[in-house]
Order: sequence, then structure tokens, then C-alpha cells
Amino acid sequence: MVSNVEAIIMDREGASVNDSGTRVNGPRNVPSIAYRRISSFFGSSCCSSAKKNEEGYVEFGQTESEVPGGRTLGTFAGVFSPVALSMFSALLFLRVGYIVGNAGIIVTFLQFSIAYLILFFTVTSICAISTNGAVEGGGAYFMISRTLGPEFGGSIGTLFFLANVVSSALYIVGCTEGFLQNFGPKGYYIVGGQGLPNSRWWRFTYSSILNLLNLIVSLIGAGMFAKISVIIFIMVCCSLSSVIASFFLQGPMEIPIPEENQVIQNATYHVNASYTGLSWSTLSSNFYQGYTEDYTSNKRMTDFATVFGVLFSGVTGIMAGANMSGELKDPGKSIPWGTMSAVLFTLISYMTVAFLTAAACSRTLLTNDFMYMMPINKLPALISIGVFTATFSASLSNLIGSSRILEALAKDNIYGRILRWITYGVYNGNPVAAVLSSWFLVQLMLFVDSLNVIAQINSVLFLLSYFATNLACLGLDLTSAPNFRPSFKYFSWSTALTGLLGTVIMMFVINPLYAISSIVLCFLLIVLLHLFSPSAQTAGWGSLTQALIFHQVRKYLLLLDSRKDHVKFWRPQVLLMVSNPRGCTPLVHFVNDMKKSGLYVLGHVIIGREFSQLASDPTVQLNSTWLSLIDHLKVKAFVELTVARSLREGLNHLGHLAGLGAMKPNTIVLGFRDGHEPIDFFQTIGSDYLTDKFERDGKQFELRTDEHQVDSLEYVCLMADVLRMQKNMVIARHFQNFSKAQIKTGTFKYIDVWPVNFFKPSSNDPFDTTSLFMLQLSCIINMVSGWKHLRVRVLLCEGQASMNDITEFSGSVERANFKVRQMLDRLRIKATVELVDDWSRLRASLRSDQIDFEGDNEISRNYLANVNRLIVNNSKDTAITFLYLDPPPTDQELYLPYLNTLSDLTANMRPTLLVHGIRAVTSTTL
Repeated sequence: MVSNVEAIIMDREGASVNDSGTRVNGPRNVPSIAYRRISSFFGSSCCSSAKKNEEGYVEFGQTESEVPGGRTLGTFAGVFSPVALSMFSALLFLRVGYIVGNAGIIVTFLQFSIAYLILFFTVTSICAISTNGAVEGGGAYFMISRTLGPEFGGSIGTLFFLANVVSSALYIVGCTEGFLQNFGPKGYYIVGGQGLPNSRWWRFTYSSILNLLNLIVSLIGAGMFAKISVIIFIMVCCSLSSVIASFFLQGPMEIPIPEENQVIQNATYHVNASYTGLSWSTLSSNFYQGYTEDYTSNKRMTDFATVFGVLFSGVTGIMAGANMSGELKDPGKSIPWGTMSAVLFTLISYMTVAFLTAAACSRTLLTNDFMYMMPINKLPALISIGVFTATFSASLSNLIGSSRILEALAKDNIYGRILRWITYGVYNGNPVAAVLSSWFLVQLMLFVDSLNVIAQINSVLFLLSYFATNLACLGLDLTSAPNFRPSFKYFSWSTALTGLLGTVIMMFVINPLYAISSIVLCFLLIVLLHLFSPSAQTAGWGSLTQALIFHQVRKYLLLLDSRKDHVKFWRPQVLLMVSNPRGCTPLVHFVNDMKKSGLYVLGHVIIGREFSQLASDPTVQLNSTWLSLIDHLKVKAFVELTVARSLREGLNHLGHLAGLGAMKPNTIVLGFRDGHEPIDFFQTIGSDYLTDKFERDGKQFELRTDEHQVDSLEYVCLMADVLRMQKNMVIARHFQNFSKAQIKTGTFKYIDVWPVNFFKPSSNDPFDTTSLFMLQLSCIINMVSGWKHLRVRVLLCEGQASMNDITEFSGSVERANFKVRQMLDRLRIKATVELVDDWSRLRASLRSDQIDFEGDNEISRNYLANVNRLIVNNSKDTAITFLYLDPPPTDQELYLPYLNTLSDLTANMRPTLLVHGIRAVTSTTL
């Protein structure tokens, strides 16, 4: 006797053990292993008295509502039955004769083969994705969105939701059609009376009543549907068995064509058609195609596409099990096995019925009486039951599926506030608001009132969702992501690609207009969701596009060989050193224009203690903030952060390690060291970059004056290190005055290039590497949108030469001007050459042929003031000025005077770039 304290639980072999772990002999309950196997296939509805205790083993006496998480369905009830019933739908009892009679048995088998090949390859993709991780509510939408991201997943999910709505309406119309052929005027069960009225609005009324019944069952919940589906499946199988048996048991007979068939029937002339029983001659007469008018669609002529559209619309139920993923106890096992077995079962059933139909029924009967199975059946009532149950359950399955997809779209915040109210309308786990919304849309679709017309829309929408599923699986396999290792192994990239191509081709075969419209709608939704969906920015699902991009980028980076670089294909690959983005956002934005689709890296050095003394890496936390900065500024850049004891050490880190493979920075941009107070462009009124985005969690990128005051000696050492690393160097000054908005408004006219080394002037200056680099950068800027209206000016001084080489020009101003213009023509640079002053006036203040970097030299200071005045006077309408940068002297004692001369040279100017080039960047060859 076990005490109350000793909780009896079941061990894995089924024996009882007490809570001390001692095995207790005695009668067993059902072993838990057997229970798991039974309940995983048939579901908790078939084992409702079983329960799991705290240890996870099985006891009896617990209702299914007590099962954790509300997942109660197994493979048979949750997947096999819904899929099989959805694939039988209106096709099995109402349209097999339509297909065989119009297409012939050969083309019918071909169409079934094409349809089921597409379905088979799509099912393998569904199985692969569903066994690669936990599948939640939403079925196909959930799988696609978690693989392809919220934009693509939301778009396909929306269309898949509409497909289920259309499909539910399709099967309701089919159910109404079968109902009226049994109980309408001259129906099979009407003898002597008029039967139920049959008109457009009466059909709409009957369909609305059926839709209301669907609503009631859906509001009760998916568990109710699962119980009903098992019973309905058994009834449909009985009806199917009676059809197959009747072909062997029923003898030849004449069957009256229904009076509602106005194609060949009228009030005075009654037509009969022949049922011959199994006959070779009948089979041979139904071998080939014989397309006729469709008496249910206003005498519309049929063809291969319309027949295939009707056929495929009847077998689109492969997602019915996936749509129930939120209610399945083990979706990873139930979805693959339940779906595959249902597909195989329905294929065998269809092929059998189609072959027997072609061998026993005349073409006249098949094309003019879609309910031919009723009069030839030994038990006609079973056909009526089969029609009602198959179509009703299929419509119910699609209504429940559409509501689950809509709920998933709302929960994932795909449409933001538009669908947020759906999440509030959930009662006891059932999405009531989603069910009501889906029911209302189905009700609107019932106005179409033609099964064959709805079928084409339905087929195209389902094919599009299958396309997305195959695309998701193909992408996952091609990316070779280590975490993509589904337990379902019977798939490959080739099966996914075959399914993808098959879906696209058949979409256009069925109806090109519907196909193009659905694809356009899909891409329109992708764009709109990318721009406006809250989930596009916040969803942390992972996107297949990122994995594909990584896979391709890695492959092409390995192919990119720096040894094969050629000057013809040179482009700027820039590393911009940023101290604090708040104070240099204009420069960040300008360099983004200057990069010309090249590599752009924002580098930042965190100066402090040695890395080994830090508790954690500060760059890890800062990286996401810098990425948010890039999003705010809308620049195409990468971020590189490093920790170093000094800025010089950090620059060496970034200069050597930034980039990857052959994509390495060839140009380093530094801000100028001066004494102006930093401006907070995030908080300054009127700033182009005004934002509160970086103020929420404490002030990020906080400005400190001391942070911007790099030691003068260290700053020149940075310049020397850049040239030592064989990088082109650009020093930017006065960019706190830069505004892209002013550039666009036409306030300025010119981009100025001064191809003269004011420190060591020479007649060869316009043609050396640095001047050509300046011209290249100015040309690149002038090619960017917003800068194209500006004119590039090359500014020369008359007699530009030093005292030693003035004889080379022989005083010929025209000759110098001509050589520069000729060079610009060869380089295809659209620029004007202007002469601004006589060099002799500037040289008068210069005692020798070069500047003395001793800071107290009054003559040198006077010369620099004259040069500065010359540039300023000629730059009143200039947006950007490019100046020749002479490299720092080799003697470090001259570093401070050198920096002072640069400061004097560029004082009071518009935004200015001091440029020094290392290698050739221009080419005149093809």
C-alpha cells in the first residue's frame, strides 16, 4: 500500500516507482513508450484520459486541456487527416470526371504527375525546414518568415493567408454545388417535387450557411476540428471505397444529363449519357484530349491550363498540417510523416479513380455531369456524404489555417497597429478575432459563385507560397549554415530547385495574368514592409539574405587578389578616423560621397589602460551604437573599433588590420588639430543631423573638449605613420562649416583644386602623384548626386615655378596652361583651368626657394599669410578646396613648426582637404 506522500509515477519500462526511487511491483498502467507512440500519431484526442506527471512520465486521468502548452494533436489527427481531406476536397467527388473528360486519361496522368512532383519536392522542403527547429503557430508563414526574414515572410504570409481564404470559399462553393445536385431542382433525391431553389442568390445563401457552420466550429477550437476530421476522414474513405467497388459491381446503364446543364440540355429534349462499365473500348475513347464548354462557368471553353488549374486547386492542401503546427505536440515529426503519407495516399486514390472513370464512363457523361458517381454507385448516399464531408472539412481546415496565419502576422507585429487588435481577441488560446476576420473575407469571396473560376486564383496563390517555401529551403542549403541540419534527410538543393522552377512555370501555365499580378503584389508588399513594418527593424529571427550575402562575399573576397590590382580600376578605400561622431558628422557624410562605391571604414580608438587590465571588451557594447549611427547618417560604411594605450598605437592597429583580404583602406582621412570648440550636431538647432536617438540610455558619444585635443607632436606623428604605412593621406579642416543641404541649394559654384606645393613650389607640381590624386578626388566628388552642378576649377599661378626651374617654363604662361589642359583631356576630367596671380608677388616674401619651418621666421609667416589670402579671395563661391600637402619633415624637432605652417596656410577657409598621394591613381589607357 502506497502512502499519500509517496507519489506513484511510471518509469520508462512502465513499472511503478515511488518518490524515493524504489521500484514498486504491481500491475502496470499503459507503458509510457507505447503511449507516446500511440498519442504521437493519433493525438491526445484518442488518449484523452492519459496525463504526464511532474517527472514527465505518463499517468491516466488527465484531460487534454491540462497538457502543457495546449499542444494536443498527433500525426494522424493533426496532420494526416487534415492534409488528406484538404487534398480530396471538391476534386475527388466533383471534378475527376471534368478532368478526365476534357484532358483524356493520358494528359490526366501527366497533369497529376506534374502536380504531385511539385507537391513532392515542396513537401521535402517543408519537412526539411520543419525538422530544423521548433515550429510554432502560423505554419508555412512561420517557417518562411523565420528563414527569409520579416519582409519576405510577411509578404508571402499575407498571400498565403489570402490563398487559404480563397481556398475555403472554393470548397464551400463545391459543397453547395454537390448539395444542390442532390437536393436542388431535379436533384437525385427529389422525386416529383421542385426541390430546393437554385439561383445565384440562393447558392450564396446556402454557401453562407455553410460558412457560418465553419465559423461555429472554428470558434470552438482546433481540438474540436481534429476530432471531427478523424471522423470525417473515415466517412470519406468509406465513400471512396464504395466508388471503387461500384466500378466493378455496376453494370452498363444510361444516365440522364442534369437539367441545369444548359449546354446540351433543354426543356423539350432530354439527353442521356452512357455508363459502360469497365471496357477497353471506353478506355481507348478516353485516351486523348477533347476539350469542351464548361456548363458551370457560363459555357467557358476549357483548355489544358484551366483543367490543370482546377486539378491543382484540389491538391493544394499539403500545408494543412503545417498550419496546425501551433497545436501539434511534436511538429518536427508529425509534419513530415503525416504530410508525406497523406500525399502518397491521395495520389494512389486519384490515379485509381481516374483510371476506372476513364475505363467505364463515356466522355459525354464526364463532361456534362460532374456528379456522375451518384447514379453509378451501389450506395448513392455514400457519395452525397463524401461530397459534403470532404468539401466541408477542407473549407473548415482552410478557415482555421487562415486564422492561425493572421494571428501569427499580428503577433509578429508585421503590420504594426493595423493588426494589433487581432492579438487582443484571443479567448482560451483560440484567436477569435482572427477567425472572425477570416470568416468575413471568405464570405466576400462567395460572391464569385464559380468553383472553376475561384480554382485558378487559388492555385496561383498556393503556388506562390510553395515557391517561397522551396526558395527558403534552397537558400538554407546553399548557404551551408552549420545550424541547418534538419533531421529529415530526403532532400537536397536540387529537389528544392526543381520544386521552385516547377511552381513558377505552372503559375504562368494556369493563368499568366493572375501569376504576374500575384508576383507584383508580393514584391510590392516586400518593399512596403521593408520601409514601414516595425518587425523589419526589430525582429531578431535572422534573415537568409544575410547568410547568402556572407556566403557569396566570402567566396568573392577569396577571388579578389591584391596582386592583380590595376590603376585603371582604382577607387578610394577610405579609413576615416573619428574621435566623436557628434562633432564630425559633416565630415563623415562628406567622405561617404568621396568614396565612390569603394570601401568606407569608420575607425575609432578607445584610449585607456592595457587591454589585459580591462574587465571586458568595451568595443562589443559600443559596436551596436556605432551601427545605429550609420543608420542615422545613412552612410554606407563599416565600423572598426579598437582599444589602445594611445591614439598613435590605435591608428597603427586600424591602419594595418581594417578591411579584409584585398579590400583594405588605401587612404586614411584625419581631422585637423585646431582649437575650435566641438559642435554637437545631434543637438544643435538647425543641424542636418539633429536627433534624440542617442540620448535615450544616457548621453552616448558624449562630447568632451579634452577628448579632441590631441597632442600636437603626436598628431604630426600620426601623419608620418600614415605615410609610413604607404597610405594616401587626407587632412580635413573646417568641416564644421560644411552643409550638404547648402551644396544642393546651389549656394556654391566650384570645387577648387590647387595643384601647387606652396612649401616647395615647382613647375612639375600639377603633374606629380599628389596633384593627380587631388584631381581624381575632385572628379569623384563631382560625379556624385548633389555635386554635379558644381564646376571643378584647377587654379594655377602665373609663372608657377621655383627659382631653380623657372627657366623650364621660359616665362611662357600659355605653355603651362596648355600642358595642364592637355593632361585633363587625357584623364577625361571635366575641369576649367584658371590663372589667379603672378607667382613673383608671393615669392617676394620668401627668402629662399622653400619655407623655413622655424616657427619664428617672420618672412615665412608673411608668405603663408599671402598664400592664405590668395586662396580665400578666390574661394568665395567654392564648396570644397583641395590643397597640396607636403609630407612632414624627417626631423621631429620640426614637427611643431610644420603643424603651425599648415594651420596658417588653411586659416579662415571654407572646408578644405590637404592631400598627399603615394601611388598613381589615374590612367590614360583602355
